Amino acid sequence: MQRALKRVTSNKGSPGVDGMTVEELPAFLCAHWPKVREQLLAMTYQSQPVRRVKIPKPGGGSRKLGIPTVLDRLIQQATLQVLQGEWDPTFSDSSFGFRPGRSAHQAVAQAQGFLEEGYRYVVDIDLEKFFDRVNHDVLMGRVAKRVEDKRVLKLIRGFLNSGVLEEGLVSRTEEGTPQGGPLSPLLSNLLLDELDRELERRGLRFARYADDCNVYVRSERAGQRVLASLTQFLEKKLRLKVNQEKSGVGRPWAREFLGFSFTSHRKKPRLRLGAKAKRGLKARVRELTGRNRGRSLRQVVADLARYLNGWKAYFGVCQTPSVLRALDSWILRRLRLLQWRHWKRGRTRYRELRRRGLPKERALICANSELGPWRKSRSPGMSEALPVSHLRGLGVPRLAPH
Repeated sequence: MQRALKRVTSNKGSPGVDGMTVEELPAFLCAHWPKVREQLLAMTYQSQPVRRVKIPKPGGGSRKLGIPTVLDRLIQQATLQVLQGEWDPTFSDSSFGFRPGRSAHQAVAQAQGFLEEGYRYVVDIDLEKFFDRVNHDVLMGRVAKRVEDKRVLKLIRGFLNSGVLEEGLVSRTEEGTPQGGPLSPLLSNLLLDELDRELERRGLRFARYADDCNVYVRSERAGQRVLASLTQFLEKKLRLKVNQEKSGVGRPWAREFLGFSFTSHRKKPRLRLGAKAKRGLKARVRELTGRNRGRSLRQVVADLARYLNGWKAYFGVCQTPSVLRALDSWILRRLRLLQWRHWKRGRTRYRELRRRGLPKERALICANSELGPWRKSRSPGMSEALPVSHLRGLGVPRLAPH
């Protein structure tokens, strides 16, 4: 429990339906832990409804999160620490999501290895609203095969059935494992472990990260057979819904996996940036460098650097540096555009260009040019006034490798 408390408080997070914050939790436990412990052992503990929160998805739409109370988070975290230690070693080597020592990068690397072996078609399986559609009876049946203690089974069932508070009303939850609780990822892996075992039984090559599962085969015909049979397995055996519009069979370079895609090179396919990830980056950079933010270039760069460093930590592993170099150039151009708009008038622009070392005649021509701002942002005058070295010196990270 001490280790769980440390983890919950370090993760911060929003309060649940009772309004208690993680900072208030230790004092609450000092006063009430003996009673909570007694309730847990007597199977009378009642988990609170989760608080519904919607967060935007990068590709549009929103994702529903369920925020448990901090006390429920603590108990879920403690349960996770015990069960994960027992269950995780039994999971498939081709499962990478929400597991200690495993990552999305490893999943993508395994997929790349299958392409190099000649498996040049991918069966892309998309589970429709997976975390909202998990059947509680099916899931608890899998849990009961691994857990004998009825107190633990009742506790987990209570978390699943705790309900949701949304717009002031509490509704029952008869299916789903709300994203936002520490235990949900482990429960999802337990359920989908049955899919992994079915794929292994058939001798198929696959990589799964949470509910993103790609199976690699040698022909489109084989892929269509696999997709049809797996759809039947998932819907009948696990009672999950396969999204027919998003699932399909195709070439790996025409589809995306965890934000990445691949080149179509015959012998050595390379990891490349997915189209959605590229659009998402550009949309966020446009937002951060928008004209009406009313902030100095240095302030904008500070916000931009935080975002780009996080983006690079994930997507920087792609093996097409020319794409990253093009994005680097585009980002610097966005900053030159922002600075040009900050200067506003021709006289201010002339003065600023002169201050940055442009000769009088060139500064005059540049300041009074009738070109639009975007075209102006890549002019020789602006490139000289705001060189790459200056912008990098302000703290703009480089996405492409040196």
